[in-house]
Amino acid sequence: MTSRGAGTAFSRKNYRLSTEPEKSKVTGRVLYMPCEKGALWVQGASLILIEISYQVAEGRLGPSTVVLDHTSGFEGLLLVDDDLLGVIGHSNFGSIRATTCVYKGKWIYEVLISSQGLMQIGWCTLNCRFNQEEGVGDTPDSYAYDGNRVRKWNVTTTNYGKEQKAGDSCSLDAAGPCEVNGISLGTAFDNITRGAGMAYFPAISLSFKESVAFNFGSRPLRYPLVEGYRPLQDPPVADLVKARKLLGYLKNLCVFLGLSLQEGKLVEKDTSMWQLQGEPTVLITLAHIFNYFSPLMCKVYLVEDVLMTFLLSILERGGAVEAHPLIQQLLDLMWLLMEEYEVHECLKQLLMSLLRAYRFSPIIPDLGLQIHYLRLTIAVLKHEKSRKYLLSNVLFDVLRSVVFFYIKSPLRVEEAGLQELIPTTWWPNRFTKEGKESKEVKEESAEERLRRRAYERGCQRLKKRIEVVEGLQVQILKLLLNNKDRGGGEASRYIFLNKFRKFLQENASNRGNLAVLCPPEYMVCFLHRLIAALRYFWDGHKVKTPASLSSEEAYVPPQLFYNGKVDYFDLQRLGGLLSHLKKTLKDDLAAKANILIDPAELQAVTMDDLDEDEESATSAAQRPSAALAIGGALARPAWLSSPTLGRANRFLSTAAVSLMNPRRPLGALEKIKVLTLRAEQRTREDIEGTHGNDGLLLGKPPEEPDQPITENSLLEVLDGIVMMYNLSVHQQLGKMVGVSDDVNEYAMALKDTEEKISRCPKRRRDIHEELLKSQKVFSEKLNHLSRRLAWINVTIYSKEKMQDIYWLLRVCIRTIEHGDRTGSLFAFMPEFYLSVAMNSYSALKNYFSPVNSMEELPGYEETLMRLAAILAKHFADSRIVGTDIRDSLMQALASYVCYPHSLRAVERIPEEQRISMMKNLLAPYEQRPWAQTNWILVRLWRGCGFGYRYTRLPHLLKTKPEDASLPSLQKPCPSTLLQRHMAELLRSDRDLAPSFLNSVLNQLNWAFSEFIGMIQEIQQAAERLERNFVDSRQLKVCATCFDLSVSLLRVLEMTVTLAPEIFLDWNRPSSELLLRRLAQLLNQVLNRVTAERNLFDRVVNLRLPGLESVDHYPILVAVTGILRLLRRCPASGRMLE
Repeated sequence: MTSRGAGTAFSRKNYRLSTEPEKSKVTGRVLYMPCEKGALWVQGASLILIEISYQVAEGRLGPSTVVLDHTSGFEGLLLVDDDLLGVIGHSNFGSIRATTCVYKGKWIYEVLISSQGLMQIGWCTLNCRFNQEEGVGDTPDSYAYDGNRVRKWNVTTTNYGKEQKAGDSCSLDAAGPCEVNGISLGTAFDNITRGAGMAYFPAISLSFKESVAFNFGSRPLRYPLVEGYRPLQDPPVADLVKARKLLGYLKNLCVFLGLSLQEGKLVEKDTSMWQLQGEPTVLITLAHIFNYFSPLMCKVYLVEDVLMTFLLSILERGGAVEAHPLIQQLLDLMWLLMEEYEVHECLKQLLMSLLRAYRFSPIIPDLGLQIHYLRLTIAVLKHEKSRKYLLSNVLFDVLRSVVFFYIKSPLRVEEAGLQELIPTTWWPNRFTKEGKESKEVKEESAEERLRRRAYERGCQRLKKRIEVVEGLQVQILKLLLNNKDRGGGEASRYIFLNKFRKFLQENASNRGNLAVLCPPEYMVCFLHRLIAALRYFWDGHKVKTPASLSSEEAYVPPQLFYNGKVDYFDLQRLGGLLSHLKKTLKDDLAAKANILIDPAELQAVTMDDLDEDEESATSAAQRPSAALAIGGALARPAWLSSPTLGRANRFLSTAAVSLMNPRRPLGALEKIKVLTLRAEQRTREDIEGTHGNDGLLLGKPPEEPDQPITENSLLEVLDGIVMMYNLSVHQQLGKMVGVSDDVNEYAMALKDTEEKISRCPKRRRDIHEELLKSQKVFSEKLNHLSRRLAWINVTIYSKEKMQDIYWLLRVCIRTIEHGDRTGSLFAFMPEFYLSVAMNSYSALKNYFSPVNSMEELPGYEETLMRLAAILAKHFADSRIVGTDIRDSLMQALASYVCYPHSLRAVERIPEEQRISMMKNLLAPYEQRPWAQTNWILVRLWRGCGFGYRYTRLPHLLKTKPEDASLPSLQKPCPSTLLQRHMAELLRSDRDLAPSFLNSVLNQLNWAFSEFIGMIQEIQQAAERLERNFVDSRQLKVCATCFDLSVSLLRVLEMTVTLAPEIFLDWNRPSSELLLRRLAQLLNQVLNRVTAERNLFDRVVNLRLPGLESVDHYPILVAVTGILRLLRRCPASGRMLE
């Protein structure tokens, strides 16, 4: 297909970028000669014998185990599963083929489709050359079926088949016909080229983010084979017969013991029959059966066809999983009578099959298939020994177990049966010109009310079905968070904690590595299920320990951020790098938290970091050759060899943090060194603590209350949930809002079309017919989108999901408040706590409405005020040094003062904090991001200035804004309270006023001068005879400088209005100088803007896109407002004249 090294493929769980740049390119042809134990490859003049087991079959060439060729048979960037059967596209149109080809006979393979985008599936020869624009079916010797566009491809294309959807199974035959879900689509091609040298490989081309899984015969086909056809990989027929017979013997023995296979529960005898001290004859018979049965259960085909089918049949009669103890008894037998490695392999293959089945299950109205597989997963995980093994070795190390908590969203409503569940559709149809739902609504008609209620009933039916799946997913997490199963090792919760932390690290430390990152849509579902499970255990502990906090009062104590017990990888702290904080705040750690840091050990840490850099460089140079030796795929996950994790682990294990026992007096030389263990080495005692050891809570500051919070392990889970939201959940919440925006746009278009139909003259039938067609298109699209929006609202934006995000917001607020009380130790807090507090509030305000309103949440007003206090205090906090987080705090505060309800929250914070905030806003503009500060002051003034009560500029009212929800387009809501604080500060502090105003005048001089210089360049470019295009970036910068000039003038107007004596009181030493500077700048502005036929006029009249805000009105009314106030004083009036 493609030349070697033309693209890159990598395994999802091996995380190996696999390519072959090291191999020399060969121009000679490759000749395959099948033999009993190997194959001869003739490459140019070289003869290579490769010892691979090849299947001898008429019409087939290649290894007996068929997989995707991830070493040379690909083009583009692809993400390949560990088993080399699943693939996800990560480029425009990537292609990959299999390792086996056919040249004669009837052969078939199966593709399970988990997405619904562009893909071409079929066959190609070795000579096919693909690229990012042409794939399978676009070359003469390749043939493909495209279920997305319902076409077949062989250079040209024609209609064929039916539309595919996620969960479909597509079978392709080398002779021509295709099948979808076991239904033949008819012969696709009858002109396939045959003859010498023509052998066809299974192949696929797929676009970005599309995903499928191949089944060449290594697993049972989902639908029966067509007579006369063979899969590319023959099933183990003999072993299959043997396994079914042995399972039959096992069933008969179960009946003898008194087990009902139909009911799946004990009938006569108790569990003692299964124990070693039971009946020896039965045990000997069982051991004999398992002697032959066990080796077969290590093969994935037999596990899926025999064992999984049998276990699913036990649960088919419904009822709670606890009502079917037979599965637990069978797992007991497996651990008793099978070799340990056999049980491990069997359980791994069983969970892999369940995950695969769940992932590729089609969405049916009752979600029955998903429920079926989740119930069996719960039954397996209920077995303690099996659960601990799977947690330790499979769920996070081999599988993407987060898939179990994901409910995929259908792109087409037909596949999920939403038309039957929600037969009546509805959407809001009362909008303003900007596309937002109007506050001043008319009474809905009786017909519309009936439609809305019918739609809401349909949504409730859908919600009940999805809640069943969500409940099962939460049950899985409750099993994984069980901390009572301490028999035979650590409890499940502590194993989960270590694996969960590594999962977070993979996603935090590899933000650009596609192979490692968990898809954000999975993270959203995982977060909600984990919150539900966490709150269950948290409130359960509250019942047992009434003195502890309930989940409604949950927070993360500040000592977790500096005592080294929880690994935060390389995530940024509020005060900068962790090593820097430990050096600069070591005295505060000793005084407040009884934590001593030895300077000599800190120096060792620094040297260790240098050694780690050298070691990483050396290992990086050696890694490609090591990977090449094992065929381009690493045998272990990337986190085991990740330099980032390696450094973090070494740092934690050699960090030289000396912790003092708080019950003993501090001594200058006395130290008790506590080794901070790696995540996988921690035990229950390291997390929960024991007598004299506080575990995760070691180093409690004196500001923290003595009241117990909850179990320490739950605190770490809570910390991980906050980190998860920051990593990708917020981004995904914003992405899914697009469907709601589409509904609004189509509803507006439909409403506009209906109005045109009502106004259309009867004589213009042609126009009337076109409008009716448009109306039909918009209605059909809205019907589809409203049903899809119902699914999204239930799974992502439901009231329960909103409450989860609100709970997370309150957790972050309480955590920040507790951390703030520790003084300088607040600098150890990770930045993401402040980010999540701001982002979760933004999500609640912007993403969940109008379906659910934030105002209806309990304690909404108090929460809004506490968040306002955090923003007001920390946007200028000297303990926070990160530029990005400081900018985010400033932007959040700027957005806060744009909306009436949040501005009132700022006004309700304590007076001392309000005055401190205003004082920070009035600090000199130099050496800090002054544009956002100026914007905040302008928002506090808008609505009070001269000609400053508009929402949008008058000359732009006829144009539609791109986003009417932007803070800059909100109605004016000035704050007289904060204005009064500003006036008092400017009057009382004689040093503050001149420093602040001089900085404002300096920035105004700079901004307006830059603006004039840019419009000169724009005018010169426009006057040239040759055609010139002004750079859009230059236009944007020009408009920004103009807006800054106007906003600075408005701040000066605000200052003159609130505290005119700063300019007019001659007893102040700086008044005359400030007034002279102000007069000069105002004169400069007026000369440039009002002169006849000036440069400003000419540029405004050009009406260039990007300069819409540049106009006479905004700048002249701002100058007029200042002049109007200053003219009242005779002295200033003479100066201005």
